[in-house]
Amino acid sequence: MKKVIRRLLFLPVSFVYGIVMCIRNSLYDFGLLPSKEKNTAVISVGNLTVGGTGKTPHTEFIVSELQSLFRVAILSRGYKRETKGFVLANQKSNALKIGDEPMQMYLKFHGVPVAVSENRSKGIDKLLDLYPTLDAIVLDDAHQHRRIRPGLSILLTDYNRLYTRDSLLPGGNLREPKKQGARRADIIIVTKCPAGMSAIDMRVIEHEVSPSMYHHVFFSSFVYDEPLPVFIRYADRLWLFKKIKQKRASVLLVTGIVSPQMILSHLRNYTNDIRHLQFRDHHEFTEKDITLIEKQFYEIPNQEKLILMTEKDAARLINNPIVPSSLKYHLYALPIRVKILNNNETALIKKITDYVEEDSRNRLLSKKEI
Repeated sequence: MKKVIRRLLFLPVSFVYGIVMCIRNSLYDFGLLPSKEKNTAVISVGNLTVGGTGKTPHTEFIVSELQSLFRVAILSRGYKRETKGFVLANQKSNALKIGDEPMQMYLKFHGVPVAVSENRSKGIDKLLDLYPTLDAIVLDDAHQHRRIRPGLSILLTDYNRLYTRDSLLPGGNLREPKKQGARRADIIIVTKCPAGMSAIDMRVIEHEVSPSMYHHVFFSSFVYDEPLPVFIRYADRLWLFKKIKQKRASVLLVTGIVSPQMILSHLRNYTNDIRHLQFRDHHEFTEKDITLIEKQFYEIPNQEKLILMTEKDAARLINNPIVPSSLKYHLYALPIRVKILNNNETALIKKITDYVEEDSRNRLLSKKEI
């Protein structure tokens, strides 16, 4: 009911916003505003809505499949960072300098350049200046960045919040008109699906979200791996899920993400004692927050206990001086992986790698002709 009231209240503003975005897209579509191709394979991962659809885990999935075959880099905007312009991640980086999600990916992929730039076009140019032999650059959250014409555009939509059932900002969560935005995609992935989703449900949703018969639709879910210490040098024990269940351990879950429900559902398989401290998405932890986390943790009477957080939340604490050493012993991150459903993982990976290989061949032929 609240959503319906919100949509009705903001309907005039959403209508005007939709016209503006429609005109903007048309200017790019007809070449009246420049949209450039780059001298490398560019893969865009994005969505049509405000809020989490799993862009970063899917970016990580793509990079993990490409990094053994190609020279690949990651470029993100660096949401909520305190710096400006192009910044290349290094050992001294933290979430304040490059953003929490780029920091998460930098920590995960050793040897893969991770950079941030508000202007993705300039960011790609800078990466190619620094790494001229790159085969591919994966753009995290770039579907609306029309200055670049990606060679492969991957659009994500949340199974629980399909873009087809949403409306434009500010009444809804859509960043642009749904049909215009979806048509630009080469691949659509419905994310956060139930692991046991039926083939019939997939066909129904595929028909709903696919703008045409030429669009490829895939379905994915999340898999949670075993908890890992956030501060490895302080870790004096491993908390496997099996051990959490055996010890009847208590978990203080700390999240600063849009939708923690899937994590809570997963944890309930292993413990009945879950305390949840929920912050806003991309929340920057303060000393007051750390004190609150400490207080709630030490108030848990159970001696078998740990603090669990997402990798994104953990990225905001690594290299952060406000975390006391006493708390570092108890902080664990919950790794997340993307699983492509219906045995279609090989098909999706092939579409991505085929594009990068074809782009590499075309650029090589162009150089020979010159």
